Amino acid sequence: MPKTRKRILTGDRPTGSLHLGHYVGSLKNRVKLQDEYESYIIIADVQALTTHWEKGESLYQSVMQIASDYLAAGLDPNKVTIFIQSMIPEIHELTMYFSMFTSVNVLRHNPTIKTEAAQHGFSEITYGFLGYPVSQAADITIFKADLVPVGEDQIPHIEFARKIVRRFNELYAPVLVEPQAMVGEVPRLIGLDGQAKMSKSLNNAIYLCDSPEEVNKKVWNAVTDPARIHKNDPGHPEVCTVFAYHQIFNPQEVSAIEIDCRQGNIGCVACKKNLAHKINQLLAPMHERRQKYSPDDIKDILREGTLRAHAVAKETMEEVREAMKIAYFK
Repeated sequence: MPKTRKRILTGDRPTGSLHLGHYVGSLKNRVKLQDEYESYIIIADVQALTTHWEKGESLYQSVMQIASDYLAAGLDPNKVTIFIQSMIPEIHELTMYFSMFTSVNVLRHNPTIKTEAAQHGFSEITYGFLGYPVSQAADITIFKADLVPVGEDQIPHIEFARKIVRRFNELYAPVLVEPQAMVGEVPRLIGLDGQAKMSKSLNNAIYLCDSPEEVNKKVWNAVTDPARIHKNDPGHPEVCTVFAYHQIFNPQEVSAIEIDCRQGNIGCVACKKNLAHKINQLLAPMHERRQKYSPDDIKDILREGTLRAHAVAKETMEEVREAMKIAYFK
């Protein structure tokens, strides 16, 4: 299937609802890119099982939720191809072929593998978890993605995929595209507790599906300057979670807020009300778009996107098998 424009691949593991951290870190950019590139958005349910293998019964709902979040954020199914990883068997076939010439030692020394294993408290690393970078490389290359939007911390993943592609093309034939990292400045959104990044597991997130009432409640409980006791006390916005959010979601007023805070001219209650209002303004059109899609609509979009993606993957795998001299009955 010929490309009409440069192609990108991006996506998420379906492990729950998407939150504001996902929006500012990737979703906002994806919505912009859909008008510039041929975009493939993967719902990586197989990779979700590398850390949530015992929660298979909740995977369907998570897939539906993340697709709803994509549509709510503004991804247009007429412009992008949203598909489910597990429904493309060719991805798993290519993963296996890649694994034949990928060293276990290389995977064991992958810093992301080490970090995530520690985060999940794994005393032993499963075969699937150890090999998920190989699976990611297959995700990217089976669609011949030219570009992969990532933050700087994800560049090693793309470099790993590039090495695999080079190795494959050298061993067999130059049929795969060597992807490039599309590195953007990704804002890092700390959690409402001010202690870590926004995360579902840490219960410190505002979700794209949160109602105005839920947003108001969460912002009200957000951590502010601990040294500020009274309304008129001079504040220290550089240590305030609410101010950090103003910098991202309310840039027009952030300079004035900083001055008023430092001079004790604005209290935390008023500052939080202002922030909650801005976040609710951001989420309002998402709630409106979400209402346009019924569960059956979402399933149809996923089905159609997966069929389109499958057609591309099948073409690539035909080339791969021919290059490897295993297209036995062609």
